[in-house]
Amino acid sequence: MKKMSPAASDRVRTLSGARPIAAAPGSRPSGSLRVKSPMEDIASQSRSILEHTFCHFPGIGLKTERHLWERGLSTWEDLVEWAAKAAGHGQLSRAAALVEESREQLCAGNAEYFFERLPTGQQWRAFSDFKERVAYLDIETTGLTPQYDYITTIALYDGRDIRVYVHGRNLEQFASDIRRYGLLVTYNGKCFDLPVIERQFDIRLPKAHIDLRYVLGSLGFKGGLKGCEKRFGLGRNELEGLDGYFAVLLWSEFRRTRREEVLETLLAYNVADVLSLETLMAHAVNLHLAQMPFGNLLAVDVPSGRANPLTPDGAVIESIRRRYFYHR
Repeated sequence: MKKMSPAASDRVRTLSGARPIAAAPGSRPSGSLRVKSPMEDIASQSRSILEHTFCHFPGIGLKTERHLWERGLSTWEDLVEWAAKAAGHGQLSRAAALVEESREQLCAGNAEYFFERLPTGQQWRAFSDFKERVAYLDIETTGLTPQYDYITTIALYDGRDIRVYVHGRNLEQFASDIRRYGLLVTYNGKCFDLPVIERQFDIRLPKAHIDLRYVLGSLGFKGGLKGCEKRFGLGRNELEGLDGYFAVLLWSEFRRTRREEVLETLLAYNVADVLSLETLMAHAVNLHLAQMPFGNLLAVDVPSGRANPLTPDGAVIESIRRRYFYHR
């Protein structure tokens, strides 16, 4: 039996260890925001997308929001000033109170407040304001029927630290760790990852959740996570061609052999998913912003791509391919 190298064993142990996670960042300034023409002033005043968003206010839909933008009302402060001059215009008469409430919730770091009010297809707008509290999340399971299926590994990445959780080792720790985050980003998590997690751990995950399957799908990017990665030029090196079914086989192999290099290969695959979510999220936000009149001034930085700290074992991958695929 091939033994895992000390360095590789340390990598898995470190990632799955109980290291502290930084607390949520502090509150943000709530001072008034005044944006005047030219439109370039937007970039110098605020990079917050939410502070340029009106469609979460009662009575203001996407068409009305765009109409307000075209009239030169680009920020919450602009809306308050304009509504004061146009007193009595329905919901706009409450603009000052609505803006103040939004500011309070933004300062409090309450992402759920905005997710409950933004149209479903516009919830991506909250990302830049809450990205310091984001958790990119992906799970792997046994692939069995719901009655017998269970989570085998979980990868969590917050833009700084990578954490992995393994069934039979530290999986239960996930339930407490995830409470430190206010925004979740997944791919197909709405239908799969989140319901499975909530059922297995009997917990309630944050309502603030961006599912890139739908955010990217609305932009014309389909074909699953791997398909979207290819559209944006993201590669997987030794993990190229592996999918969810292969992850199921890796777990089965690990249970049978208890070889640590098999587990590291599975975890490397799991971690690769969450690392790509960060890059795809930034691309999705910028592509949506490009459809807004001043969106290019609010664009978020696209990360160059964090290196995967875990190393897949080529021999393990080849062995499973020969056993399950090549004879077909």
